[in-house]
Amino acid sequence: MPSRSDPVESRADDDRDLYDIATWEERTSLDGLSVALHWLITRSAKAFVVFVALLGLLAILGSFGLGLVFDPTVAMLVGLSAVPALGLAAYVYVSDVTTGEPLSLLVATFLLSILTATFAAVLNSYAQPYFSPFGFPGLVLFFFVIVGPIEETVKLLAVRLYAYTDDRFDAVIDGAVYGAIAGLGFVVIENLVYIARTVELAELSLGLAALGAGDGIAALRALAGPGHVIYSAFAGYYLGLAKFNPGNRGPIVVKGLVIAAAIHALYNSLVGPVTTVLSLATGLPQVLSLFVFVILFQGAFGYVLLRKLRRYRDAYLDTRDAVDPPVEPEMTEFED
Repeated sequence: MPSRSDPVESRADDDRDLYDIATWEERTSLDGLSVALHWLITRSAKAFVVFVALLGLLAILGSFGLGLVFDPTVAMLVGLSAVPALGLAAYVYVSDVTTGEPLSLLVATFLLSILTATFAAVLNSYAQPYFSPFGFPGLVLFFFVIVGPIEETVKLLAVRLYAYTDDRFDAVIDGAVYGAIAGLGFVVIENLVYIARTVELAELSLGLAALGAGDGIAALRALAGPGHVIYSAFAGYYLGLAKFNPGNRGPIVVKGLVIAAAIHALYNSLVGPVTTVLSLATGLPQVLSLFVFVILFQGAFGYVLLRKLRRYRDAYLDTRDAVDPPVEPEMTEFED
């Protein structure tokens, strides 16, 4: 790999002061002002992104009416629809064999994912009419070109905005954990939007009967939820890998996004046709056929993710023991 040093720096001895020649550090008041302005610009950019996302979220929620958004039955349906995704995200969390991730970063990532999801909602809605005239091939293209890349990017953005820059993000596998949490946040807001669009407030009553509202929309969304956790855990893992390999950061992040977006788009493309064919071929109800497909598809890629996490765990345990081998208890004269 080529040297990152200027020729002057690489040839000079340690006694030569190269400030403002080939090296730089904060010395003067102008330097201090430059550091402060850089900090302000970078923080302001993040704050602006969050502010715009918040406006988008408020606009989306406002379009449904606050009565529906804050209805306790709707909250129950959204909560139940997110249970499978929550379980999977929790599994990814406990798979982290390094230090436990702080609650503050987990909650921040979850909330940021809810906010950044609004970018995907707007962009998807804007782009879809351009693909609709081409029928099913256009829909597949829409999934691979727009939906997959955009949704996985905004979920990764939720990690990049805060957790990624924190010193407590200190292992590659942390990226998978925060990616999974970002996927969970995306599931919650997406399910809320689907449920709010489908159910009528008048037909809702708090209780088990509400599960049938909107043709069982909560159950249907529960099947789709774990996929978002899997996709973004893949992308997050590679974001973590990129953090500790800065020389190849860009290609590594792109690789993670390509993997996540491709799996996401493939699911969206196959779920409708395969479910229909499976139902016709076996005589199973449509919902049961959907359940079978989701279990097989998400299970297969969930297994691939699990293997990746296990490979990291095994390498971590092997290297930890090599650096700091376990202490053997001393033998006493009675054990000799």
